[in-house]
Amino acid sequence: MTGWVALGLAPEGVRACAMKGGRLLEQVAAGSESAALEALSEPADRILRIGDGTPAGLPAPILPASGPGLPGFSQKTPADVIGGWVRLWLAGFLASQPDWDGVINVTEGPVSHWVHISAGEAVSSQSFLTPRLVDALGGAETPDADAIADSLSRPERLAAHLRAAEVSGNLQALTGHLIGAELAAARAYWLGQQVAVIAPPPAPVATALKAQSVPCATHTPDDLLAPGLAAVGKALGL
Repeated sequence: MTGWVALGLAPEGVRACAMKGGRLLEQVAAGSESAALEALSEPADRILRIGDGTPAGLPAPILPASGPGLPGFSQKTPADVIGGWVRLWLAGFLASQPDWDGVINVTEGPVSHWVHISAGEAVSSQSFLTPRLVDALGGAETPDADAIADSLSRPERLAAHLRAAEVSGNLQALTGHLIGAELAAARAYWLGQQVAVIAPPPAPVATALKAQSVPCATHTPDDLLAPGLAAVGKALGL
């Protein structure tokens, strides 16, 4: 039998990750919890539900101290909620560099989170609906560098920039203007900070930061899944 299973809602359905101690054995996705568990090669002794439980109010440790689930984070001002999978990825990032201090930008589906990390804690966050807006307006995957710079310097003209990009059919500019406006609003998070990005390819925020000469390490969520599960499992004694 496997030692334990991490189970939770994900974009592809319900994801189940079978673990033996700190080793990821397999992962599957299905339309329901029962189907995901049945799809695993072996049954599980214990189940850790990702996203289950009351979100931890920021500031809060990345690694949980106890509990049958791994809840996400919440913040009162500005109002924010961050999912349990993001907390897991952050744990995976810190697993190889526990003393890291800085800001991590995480793309969670249609939301972009900027999370300040210090001393193993998520201190504060600022989140944006930029990915959702890019999808809704039909933007391109990769942003235009000139558009990023334009909206970063003049974010008050965002609506006008978007209209011009729409009329001209410049979808890369449309994406660039949206990301530039996000960078302008999140400037206090990334300016002068150590920055990392967790996002699926092509990671347009990382592209935008590098265009502003901001060095940043880039990771995919899949890169951080196994080390995150191992770190959380160890913290919970699984």
